Amino acid sequence: MSIPGYVDYKIAVPERCREVFSHFYYLKNESDETVTKTLMPSYQTILIFNFGANVLLFSSSSQIGLSKCIVLGPIKRAFDYSLPPGAEMLVVGFKDDAFYRFFGHAAVAEHQPVDPDSLLMHDCFTDLWDKLAGLEGNTLRIAQIVQFAEPYLLGSNQIAQQLANFEGLSASPIKAVASVNGQTERNVQLTQRKHFGYSAKAFSRYSRFLKAIELISKLLSNNNKVNWFEVIDACGYYDQSQLIRDFKYYTNLSPTKYLKFQKDICR
Repeated sequence: MSIPGYVDYKIAVPERCREVFSHFYYLKNESDETVTKTLMPSYQTILIFNFGANVLLFSSSSQIGLSKCIVLGPIKRAFDYSLPPGAEMLVVGFKDDAFYRFFGHAAVAEHQPVDPDSLLMHDCFTDLWDKLAGLEGNTLRIAQIVQFAEPYLLGSNQIAQQLANFEGLSASPIKAVASVNGQTERNVQLTQRKHFGYSAKAFSRYSRFLKAIELISKLLSNNNKVNWFEVIDACGYYDQSQLIRDFKYYTNLSPTKYLKFQKDICR
């Protein structure tokens, strides 16, 4: 159900920085009521700029108020967030190993949001927020973010890039990349964790779940009823119980409850 005065939409990334940022996402609540949504896991790290009322993030054990700017991720499980009247946010999604290239860390904000200035040891993000808050429109804001980011980006690690671009459907990316580079599988696994903040095995499980979510979305968009056995077969699940475990692991919902609440879920 749409709420008059509430908007959220994705914004395309300028071509020159598409290997760094996956997307920008804008949210604004000018309605008279608090809007609560669920953010799906993406295995990405995100940077959030808050320009309005205090937004709340909810995990299984805590409630966190969002100030001007925070880093969060890699996001491995769904969480809820509430936007009160007057809330306004711009979200920046880091692609592949870009967060490591920027900060020299990959998983520093996995469990709790982090002030990005604490990672760089000076107040450059506070200064950036001040500039962004004074700009009209997201086109100017995004141009400012891109200009700000460019001097900080390190060159990408060769093995990390090969892992990010790996397209083999049946082969193991760890084995394949290790073989090409004359590295042990252990060394490649360590590179994966260091630069991405998660293991190849964990990402493989998530990719299977994401495939199921995308198939469900496609069926619903075509007004088709979801056949769970079709989803199980198409996405490589052993049985229904394995599918249910993944839904509960990533979203804390059963598959049928996910269908019921999917309009309030942000992917």
